[in-house]
Amino acid sequence: MRYLTYSRPNDSTHRIGVVDGDRIIELSDFATMLALIAAGPRVWQRVADSISGGASLQGLPHRDVIWHAPIPRPLKNVFCLGRNYAEHVREATHARGQDFKLPAHPIFFTKAPTTVIGPYDDIVWDRTLTQQVDWEAELGVIIGAGGKNIPRAEAMSHVFGYTVINDVTARDLQNAHMQFFKGKTLDTFCPMGPVIVTPDEFGDPQRKRVKLRVNGVEKQNGSTADMIFPIDQTIEILSRGCTLEPGDIISTGTPEGVGMGRTPQEWLQVADVMETEVEGIGILRNRVVAA
Repeated sequence: MRYLTYSRPNDSTHRIGVVDGDRIIELSDFATMLALIAAGPRVWQRVADSISGGASLQGLPHRDVIWHAPIPRPLKNVFCLGRNYAEHVREATHARGQDFKLPAHPIFFTKAPTTVIGPYDDIVWDRTLTQQVDWEAELGVIIGAGGKNIPRAEAMSHVFGYTVINDVTARDLQNAHMQFFKGKTLDTFCPMGPVIVTPDEFGDPQRKRVKLRVNGVEKQNGSTADMIFPIDQTIEILSRGCTLEPGDIISTGTPEGVGMGRTPQEWLQVADVMETEVEGIGILRNRVVAA
């Protein structure tokens, strides 16, 4: 299943739907994606059965809707992993003049719900705050069944689905504050979508390409196989003493190729367009605009 949140051009009401080929079928029983996720596996299966047997269901063409982030307003901050790909660790430490060393534990930080925007929305750059806006293509994981102290062997059964995230970052703020949060959590700095793909359709999440292009030029092209802490281990460690709830979002880190790690370093500019892609999910297209 490929779930989305959308609205119609003449009606700003958010609706939940399923992408079925070239059409979008509304799920009118659910007001929000969070409500669908909270309904649980039996309801998800009932929805899947109704769509698979619903050749006569009416739908809308993709071009006739406005696409929003699948979860436009998360209930909690988005959980994020820093330095979760070895080559990204190498480029990040080199850029800061540090010695290369793989982390012994996942590096967690968060992005506020106000960072989240849709798959085709603009990223707003306030040049009075930052001059070094960077990109980070990432695979996002959506928690379905909540839990605490989840064993690694059971972790994947807690996943509702997967999405694409761009962990946009103000590097100068990140460096000035000597931590990740402030430079990561400016408004509009978390494009997400275009859909949530369920595990049965997505397949092995540790064998997917993660790519990013700026103005059509490829900057990142990595594989989730290269994660230092794969998804099941991440869920196990994050949930130790920390309850994960339905609808929680985990952004699993970025492969090499960010602007900070390039020689010379590269930063986004007004009118740049980023295309962020995860194999099997889709592509985000976000333009940088001046505040």
